[in-house]
Amino acid sequence: MNERPADTGDAVSYAYRPSLLGAPWEFKLTENAIDWAVGTMSGRIPFSDIRRLRMSYRPVSMQSYRFVTELWAEGAPKLQIVSCSWKSLAEQKRLDEAYSAFVSELHRRIAVAAAPVRFEQGANPLVYWPGLIVFVAVALGLAALIAHGLQVAEVRGAALVGGFLVLLLWQFGNFFRRNRPRLYHPDRLPADVMPRP
Repeated sequence: MNERPADTGDAVSYAYRPSLLGAPWEFKLTENAIDWAVGTMSGRIPFSDIRRLRMSYRPVSMQSYRFVTELWAEGAPKLQIVSCSWKSLAEQKRLDEAYSAFVSELHRRIAVAAAPVRFEQGANPLVYWPGLIVFVAVALGLAALIAHGLQVAEVRGAALVGGFLVLLLWQFGNFFRRNRPRLYHPDRLPADVMPRP
């Protein structure tokens, strides 16, 4: 399985394995379409048929630095291009360089095709905003617990809750910061939802 983008003339390819036992997802950019294959299923989506593209930061338990590009087109299934691949039972391999190169070239070719594509960054707004409200409420609740613990001289308990609050702010704060819903231009890919160079 080729996990690095291979440039064969005008075609650029990328592949990743979304699960240890599942078939790899394979993509190839041609002059005017994206070809995809997973197991025995395959298809071709002309760039002119693409209607929506979303880039987001999606950490999972085994890989905390993971990015996803989702593509919707007329008459085709949703495609997911992920920045890491299962390597073994307990390991996922980061494909940062290959993913960045492939996604950048995908945007360039879509822009050349001048398709009416909506370029979205971050999480779905219907999920993001309620999730952010819950996150802020939990953080404020923990801060109130720390203040109360300090008032009644329960320093150890306040320190424990404080450590949990710091961890919560670091992990979930980073998720919400990177995934704020907004639009972007295909010539300026959003750094928050791309692997660092």
